Amino acid sequence: MADPSSSSSARSDAAYFLKAALVGLLVGALATGFHTGLEFLFAQYSSLRTALGPGLLPYVVSVVMSALCVTGAFLLVQRVAPEAAGSGIQEIEGAMEDKRPLRPALVLIAKFFGGLLALGSGLVLGREGPTIHMGAMTAEAISRSRPLTSDEHKGLLAAGAAAGLAAAFNAPLAAILFIVEETRRQFPFGYRTYMAVIIASILSAAVTEQLTGIGPPLLVEVDYVPVWSFSLLAVLGILLGGLGVLFNKALITVMDLFLKIPRRLRWVPALSVGAVTGVLLNAFPDATGGGEDLVHDLIVNHYGILALLLLTVLRFGGVLFSYASGVPGGIFAPMLSIATCAGLAFGVASVEFLPVDDDFRAACAVAAMGGFFAASVRAPLVGVVLVMELTGAYALIMPVLVTCTTASLAAHHLGGRPIYEELLERTLRLAGELPDQTPDKTPVQLGTRES
Repeated sequence: MADPSSSSSARSDAAYFLKAALVGLLVGALATGFHTGLEFLFAQYSSLRTALGPGLLPYVVSVVMSALCVTGAFLLVQRVAPEAAGSGIQEIEGAMEDKRPLRPALVLIAKFFGGLLALGSGLVLGREGPTIHMGAMTAEAISRSRPLTSDEHKGLLAAGAAAGLAAAFNAPLAAILFIVEETRRQFPFGYRTYMAVIIASILSAAVTEQLTGIGPPLLVEVDYVPVWSFSLLAVLGILLGGLGVLFNKALITVMDLFLKIPRRLRWVPALSVGAVTGVLLNAFPDATGGGEDLVHDLIVNHYGILALLLLTVLRFGGVLFSYASGVPGGIFAPMLSIATCAGLAFGVASVEFLPVDDDFRAACAVAAMGGFFAASVRAPLVGVVLVMELTGAYALIMPVLVTCTTASLAAHHLGGRPIYEELLERTLRLAGELPDQTPDKTPVQLGTRES
């Protein structure tokens, strides 16, 4: 005779997993709609600039349009849901600590339409930030249909966030690992919650792939590199560790600088950043946008070292000011493009002065994507897996692992801390909340608060 308690537990598991599946399906569809909307805006904006022809007119029109769109995105966020600014990952972590508000309807409106305005104007921001936050808010809306325990609620929020990341990059495994490494302080590890994250990630990526028909978004064809060159990639990792620490500190500094502007004038940075973006869209388009399309072009075409370093600086500064302007947008995609530029510069120099094949350029670009991510976010395994799923360059799994490891070690010893931990502490401080002071009991502590 069946145990009644066992049957009840199985039904409860099935109901919870059904919620996770629904989250995955809805988030996949929502993210695809968001991406499709952005592609439409990009195409229309590009066609308009082309139709205006050469001369000053496209500059004037681009400056006005981008400035108005970015300012509109900023005002929409401020009026509807201020917590929708930026990527939203720190907001999700704060909500899982019961210290940030959860207003799914308002955040979804501000994030979706504000994200279309901001990213469509050409800002150096990624689409993954909005989809992650919208994914968590979709999960929050679904969780309210039936009471859940605190752990189940937090688990479903994490599942929604993972589904958003999986849909953004068609990278379900990286999305699952992101929850494990990034939210290790907040995520209630358990059978139900962990399986919910996996289910939501798989279904979200499946919906996105079915609707868009894409494989690896940044497919790179590259061969194996010699083992002796791993030492060069370790040096690259050390350099990226320093770059990651600099990036985190610079981002917080620019955000704090903008915060000193009187409240009634805080739309001015958004207007200014939008106007500069309008100029760059015509003068140097590679310095604008999230960079998803740019990464492949950089690897395929042979840029010189000076051009790559200039592009690194422009995109580095671009993401700092774009993110700090207070509009929706993520930093993952821009970080990948910055890393590609820096990695290619290192690779070009290596090919020129050392006995390595030309393919080593591409290997450095791919490895740098993971290394810079690992140095800033301090999630090295996510960096490795995300790059593999994005590029399909599985022949480089060892080189990428070497670079991510040395980048994480360098960032730690340089005093760097995970960017989303810093952003969460800043958000809580501004809201008058104290950050969580409980010791991190997870076995892996990568630059956490007490270290």
